[in-house]
Amino acid sequence: MEPQLPLRAQEIVNWDFFLKIPELDRSEIPLNSIRTQQIQQPLFEFSGACSGCGETPYIKMVTQLFGDRAVIANATGCSSIYGANLPTTPYNKNAEGRGPAWNNSLFEDNAEFGLGYRLAIDKQTDNAKILLKELKDEIGIELVNDLLNADQSEEAGIFEQRERIEKLKDVLKGNKSTRVDQLLVVADYLAKKSVWIIGGDGWAYDIGYGGLDHVLASGKNVNVLVLDTEVYSNTGGQTSKATPIGAVAKFSANGKSIRKKDLGMIAMAYESVYVAVVAFGAKDEQTLKAILEAEAYDGPSIIIAYSHCIAHGIDMSNPLQNQKAAVDSGQWILYRYNPDRALEGENPLTLDSKIRKTTVEEYMMMENRFKMLAKSNPELSKKYVKQAQADAEQRFKNFQYLAAQEGKKTNV
Repeated sequence: MEPQLPLRAQEIVNWDFFLKIPELDRSEIPLNSIRTQQIQQPLFEFSGACSGCGETPYIKMVTQLFGDRAVIANATGCSSIYGANLPTTPYNKNAEGRGPAWNNSLFEDNAEFGLGYRLAIDKQTDNAKILLKELKDEIGIELVNDLLNADQSEEAGIFEQRERIEKLKDVLKGNKSTRVDQLLVVADYLAKKSVWIIGGDGWAYDIGYGGLDHVLASGKNVNVLVLDTEVYSNTGGQTSKATPIGAVAKFSANGKSIRKKDLGMIAMAYESVYVAVVAFGAKDEQTLKAILEAEAYDGPSIIIAYSHCIAHGIDMSNPLQNQKAAVDSGQWILYRYNPDRALEGENPLTLDSKIRKTTVEEYMMMENRFKMLAKSNPELSKKYVKQAQADAEQRFKNFQYLAAQEGKKTNV
C-alpha cells in the first residue's frame, strides 16, 4: 500500500500521455481478424458494469466497428444502467467529435423505439435527396450525382461521403434561400447511419417480444443485439423464457422445468431476417464475422449473444471457460443465417458449432445455478440434466440437417 495522492499525480501524467497517442487510420485496419480489429478505438469504456460482465465486450465491439455513426436504442436493464450511469456515460466520441447517439426506452417498447429511429433517419435521408435534386443547379450536377450514388458499404466509402457532405456545405455557404437552409439541416443524413436496438433476454424473449417480432417483420434495416444472460439480471435474477432447463433462479427455485425458448429459430422462420448466435469466449472470430454481416445486411438482423453473468454463480475472473464449455457441450449452438446467401443459390444457414466435445452435465456442473439443484434435489436435477442433454443433441441434429440442405436461388 502506498499513499494515493503522489500515485494519482503521476498517473494523471501517464493518462494524458496515453490520450495523446494518435489513433490508427480506420480505413487501414483489416477487419477480418480479431487481432487487427481490436486496434480500432472503442467508443464505449469505463462502464461500471460488474467486473467480468459478459455483455459489455459485445457493445464495445459494436462501437469499435460502427460507433461514429451508430444510433442506439437501449432497453431498460443492466445495459441501460451501466449505459447511463448519470451524470457520466461510458459512450465516448472520437477525435472528429463523432460517437454513438444513445437513448433508453422501456422493456415493453424498445424495439418499436429503435424502429422509430430507422423510420425517422430514412425520412430525413429522403428529404435530403429530394432537396439535392431540386438544388442541382446551385450545387453542381457532378457533386449531386456523387452524393446520391455513393457506395457506403465499407468504411472508406462512408469517409468519402462525409467529405462530399462537407464540400456540399462549403458550396452552399452564404446562400440564404429557404430550400438551402432545409438541405443544410438534413445534409448529414446523406452519410450512412447504423441503427442498433440493444437489450437483455428479459426484454427480447419476454416483455418486449411482441414489439421485437413486429420490428423483425417490418423488413427495415435495423440491427438487434440481444445480450442473453438467460435470466433477469438487473432486477435480481428472476427466470426468463431464456432460462435453460434445470437452472435455479427466482420463480424457479426447483429448477426451470421446461426448455429455453428458441428465439433464433423463430426469427429464421421469416427467411428475410439475418440471424446469428454467438459466444465470443468460444469463437471470437465468428462473433466478429456475425456483427459485420448483420450490419451489412440491408434488412432486419438479430444477434443473440451468450453473456455470462455473476447471477450464474461462476468464477467471474475466468468466465470465458464457461462460454467455451457451453459451446463445446452443445448447450449453446453457434450459427449464422444470412438471407443474402440465398440470392446466390447458397444455403443461408452456416453452422459454426462442431460436434460436441463434452457433455451438457459437465458444463452445467460448472455453474451454481445448476449445481444448487443437484444438492437440494438430486433426483430432479438428474432428470433435468438428462433432458438437457437430449435437447442439446436433438437441436444439433436439427441444425446439422438444415445446414446440409442444398441452397435454392431466390429473388427476394
